[in-house]
Amino acid sequence: MSKDLTVIEQREVAFYDDQLTAVRGQDGRVYVSIRHMCDALGVDRRGQMRRIRDNDVLAEGYTRGGLSSPPSPNGRGGGIQQAALLRVDLVPLWLAGISPNRVKDDIREKLTRFQKEAAAVLWEAFQDGRLTADPDFDALLQSDSDAVQAYKMLQALVKLARNQIILESRLDAHDLQMEDYGRRLETIESQLSPPAHVVTQSQAMQISQAVKAVAIALGKQTKRNEFGSVYGELYRKFEITSYKLLPAARFDDCMAWLTEWHQSLTSDEAF
Repeated sequence: MSKDLTVIEQREVAFYDDQLTAVRGQDGRVYVSIRHMCDALGVDRRGQMRRIRDNDVLAEGYTRGGLSSPPSPNGRGGGIQQAALLRVDLVPLWLAGISPNRVKDDIREKLTRFQKEAAAVLWEAFQDGRLTADPDFDALLQSDSDAVQAYKMLQALVKLARNQIILESRLDAHDLQMEDYGRRLETIESQLSPPAHVVTQSQAMQISQAVKAVAIALGKQTKRNEFGSVYGELYRKFEITSYKLLPAARFDDCMAWLTEWHQSLTSDEAF
């Protein structure tokens, strides 16, 4: 990913004894600060970023975005700083490339935890507000206290509301899609089927015969095939693309016009 990410939301997520910075981008996805991950694991940041950029899969989730940082104790720094970010669903793939044998002994267990749990915890931080990975809390949820029941009920309501929002969004999109299909179908039908207010088949045949008579009479004078020119003049005069699409209300005008033209060529009163 080459274009910088627009950060919509930033959260500090406690992962066991470490503090990780994660953000949600304008694309709706969650990203983690590579610097904070590398600092927590004690690995070289530049080397890891080079690994990420050189890997085609990881590079798709690599980007930069503005992170908000507090000023130092002496009041310096702080504000928005550009930082390297990695999409959290790619964190396991990235960390899988770090061999436990290449890190310090006291880091190996942490690396394993990061490989197994970090991506899920970072993602969950933006789903239900969970900002910490605490196995003791999961154990507490196994009890049957009133507080636990209330918590589970609220969690269920949150998920229900979330699913309802998604469902309504999909239904709205479906309705818009069906409305668009309806408009397209009407357009196709109008193109394939002539409207009810055009001339009948019998009237169209009369027009065709009149055009034929005019074209033959004109051709005798010009020594050319004039069918195309007569039809062309008819289409221009009545602003149609086919004589079968002539409005029924203008049939008499059309026949009168063709009759007058024919009479000017032959002096005959009728076709």
